[in-house]
Amino acid sequence: MGKVCVKVRITGLVHGVFFRASMARVASELGVAGWVRNVPDGSVESILEGEEAAVLKVVGWAHRGPPRSRVDSVKTERQEIRNLKGFRIET
Repeated sequence: MGKVCVKVRITGLVHGVFFRASMARVASELGVAGWVRNVPDGSVESILEGEEAAVLKVVGWAHRGPPRSRVDSVKTERQEIRNLKGFRIET
């Protein structure tokens, strides 16, 4: 396994339930770089970059989300490596 970068789109009840903050915590704990943001259509979008196993763990977490969320779908799309540093919440 090597380094990967994926774009993730999560739909469901994912705004106003600490989804971004929770994802940022999980990603940071796993050493995954990137960002997460709310999208005006009610979804959440994220770029995750790091070791494949760690990125897959964050994607797996996104299928559940934080306790108050309801995840309807998670779509991933491979991206080119961007050599991102750290993980941030975009507004």
